[in-house]
Amino acid sequence: MNAKGIVLVVVISFFATLSGADNKVSIDIGKLPPHPRILLCKGAEKALKKQAKLPVWNGLYESILQACDTMLGLPVNERVVVGRRLLATSRENLRRILFLGFAYRMTGEKRYSDRAEAEMLKAASFSDWNPSHFLDVAEMTAALAIGYDWLYPKLSETSRRTIRTAILEKGLKPSFGKEHDAILNAPTNWNQVCHCGMAYGALAVAETEPDLARRTIERAVEKVRIPMRHYAPDGAYPEGYAYWEYGTSFNVLLISAMENAFGTDFGLCDAPGFLESGKFMLHMVTPQLRSFCYSDCSTDAGLLPALFWFYRKTGDASILCNQGWLLQADSRKNHLQDRLLPLLFVWGQGASLDKPTVPETLYWKGGGDNPVFLMRSGWNDPDALYVGVKMGTPGASHAHMDVGSFIFEADGVRWAIDMGGEDYDRLEKRGVDLWNGAQGSQRWEVFRYNNKAHNTLTFNDKPQSIKGKVQIKDWRDSTRLRYVAMDLTPVYEGQVRYAERAVAMVDDSYAVIEDRVEPGLYYTRMRWTLVTEATPRILSDSVLLLERGGKRCYVRIASQTPVRWIIRPAVSENTYDSPNPGVTIVAFDTDLTLRQAQRICVFLMPGEMKETAYTSVL
Repeated sequence: MNAKGIVLVVVISFFATLSGADNKVSIDIGKLPPHPRILLCKGAEKALKKQAKLPVWNGLYESILQACDTMLGLPVNERVVVGRRLLATSRENLRRILFLGFAYRMTGEKRYSDRAEAEMLKAASFSDWNPSHFLDVAEMTAALAIGYDWLYPKLSETSRRTIRTAILEKGLKPSFGKEHDAILNAPTNWNQVCHCGMAYGALAVAETEPDLARRTIERAVEKVRIPMRHYAPDGAYPEGYAYWEYGTSFNVLLISAMENAFGTDFGLCDAPGFLESGKFMLHMVTPQLRSFCYSDCSTDAGLLPALFWFYRKTGDASILCNQGWLLQADSRKNHLQDRLLPLLFVWGQGASLDKPTVPETLYWKGGGDNPVFLMRSGWNDPDALYVGVKMGTPGASHAHMDVGSFIFEADGVRWAIDMGGEDYDRLEKRGVDLWNGAQGSQRWEVFRYNNKAHNTLTFNDKPQSIKGKVQIKDWRDSTRLRYVAMDLTPVYEGQVRYAERAVAMVDDSYAVIEDRVEPGLYYTRMRWTLVTEATPRILSDSVLLLERGGKRCYVRIASQTPVRWIIRPAVSENTYDSPNPGVTIVAFDTDLTLRQAQRICVFLMPGEMKETAYTSVL
């Protein structure tokens, strides 16, 4: 969500702020430890060097040093604004300074500290850090704060003054402008990232600006509680996988810094569901080591430094189960583009990357703003079945009209996909009103965002209601049957009398999507949609075959009313939409019988058609 979109949640955030008034904190800047004090205190390198000698960790450490050597041959990072964002520049600055600072503190080699200093001085010379898009300011402030703190003994007084002034004038002071109140009170990743960045800046310059530093840090600790409420009750992050990686990572950065600097997390870890959210991310990675990419997210999954913090906090090694596998699968070393990668060493002491601890459970459920139910037939098996189901509301931050949607993997193929997010800058440049979440806004005309392009239901071509909220109604986990059931009626208000859906995994062998719908007094056409990268072939009125990579998955329909197959490329009529090469919309229409409850079951059977003993769970 950008600054414009965040305005929509100011009123809600205002009341959330009031309810958190009893969380006032008071800190004593005079008791701060000396530099370095952010994340990695003086002398902490010794333990990290031991970790760097362990299997797998040693290779990761050497790769980070090699990445730093590559940086030495690059020109310093310039101020490049793309569209309305300086964010790519800020993120690269954070990556370079954190990598180089880590390399210096681990090796003591001056070439790394010199280059980090050059990057900081260049960034300090920028005209500004693009305060109109305050994420850019937050990440740049964090970057310079870490470099200033970690390299403090090596920096000349002139360099210190230049960097300190930039942190103050281009970071901290602008954050107190009224125009940023909506961002700093938002219940989204913006709050987490921005308050973390400002707190880091404050920790860096606290000696020279103690009052401003105190106010900034106290504000951060109080305000970050607003988005942290949205992990309740179980840890599901409402903005999805990629934004957990963003918002939660910076939330963790903030907590870690507070514990180092003040010896306390000020009760932040007590937020209901927060420490459980490591499990959310564990189960959001599929057997094919891709993410369940609902909302504005992609299928990319990779090493997550923040998960190592959760491991350290909870002692649950199974949270890291996928991390070693993801590292092994990353032959191109894409993890070296993660700007927080060195923090694996800061938070991962004692963790094993070569001998994963396999989780005991094959499912995970989470309620809250955007509930999910995630189930699989096994771990450490790329051919295992996986079903991810999303409920919730289109009115959440970064959400799509995907309530009731699912993904399905089996035999190493993702048969039912989610196309994920769009290119923000691309749509903004074409004048799309992307951040207006109102019911009739242009946002819902974007092809990937409406319900017709998700694995859910559509009635008479109408969109889902952004005010509707869907929770888990029922669920079960057993060897023979895992399922989740939901009442979808709130997102189809005025379109049908009611709509219920259950998504099940049967005998660890196939999936079932069961819908029970009753229309109202007028003609209602229901469309059932599955988005796929497989090649579809109609075999009969009720059976369709999906084929991909020599694998097969049968789609069989059991319906009380006749169905009509619809197969078309996932191509939009809008010129501003991204192309979706290789993606096909497989759907069927059925005319519902007026004022009668009807049940439609769709069986997704990988490999071969199977006899089924499945009976209704609705």
